[in-house]
Amino acid sequence: MKAQFKYAFLAGFHIRGPVFAVIFIMNTVFLILGLLGLLPFAALVTAVSLGGVAIAVMFTANIGSDVAIISRLFSAQKATLYALTPAPRWKTLLASITTMTVMDVITMAFVIITQVSLSFNLTGNNVRQIFWSYLNQNLSGITFIIWNILLLIAGYLLVLMVILFCITAKKSIFFKMPASGFLAFLLACACFYIASLLQILLAPFGVVERFLFMITITLDTIAIPLLALLTLLEAGVLFVLTSKLMERKINL
Repeated sequence: MKAQFKYAFLAGFHIRGPVFAVIFIMNTVFLILGLLGLLPFAALVTAVSLGGVAIAVMFTANIGSDVAIISRLFSAQKATLYALTPAPRWKTLLASITTMTVMDVITMAFVIITQVSLSFNLTGNNVRQIFWSYLNQNLSGITFIIWNILLLIAGYLLVLMVILFCITAKKSIFFKMPASGFLAFLLACACFYIASLLQILLAPFGVVERFLFMITITLDTIAIPLLALLTLLEAGVLFVLTSKLMERKINL
């Protein structure tokens, strides 16, 4: 399993690594100087502008890195080598998903947090005082933020699993069918629609709303963990189905 994580990490690091290293150094220097009050107003404006650009660059680099990791599972040359390894496909899939999630979350969290901190410095607010006062006075608010972060990660995993499931279906079930790409797109729409319908299970904890053909639900704070758990369960089901299809047959 360690080897699978190493291969997945190296597959995406050659794009993401150098970009994140440059952004990490730049944002850290700006943030430290800003917190110490050593940056004049013009320099703070420049730092905030560069931080906004860094978010877009890091987001683009993450997409490119994730595509590189996914391609090693499905592209003809790289995937053939991994298909010949004795490791079961669920291990390879799990390593790829975990690597993409951890790397995407850490890199994007860093650039967003540093950008928010620089923006607070630009407006003359003390980031440390705001954080500690909010932490001391709003413990329930911190809990709400934590649960929403977990919900965001669960939603990311669900979207990622839908993409991998549909690619796997295109390479296996729909391989010999005409318009296999369009069928995979319809399958993705069906997955999201079913996930939308399953939110009705949480109706006792909130208000169900219908927008066109999609179902959404507005939940009380206490039910956010239930929605995160439901989303993780949906992603887990897709993970099992995807790994089974990958074991069965993938046409490279």
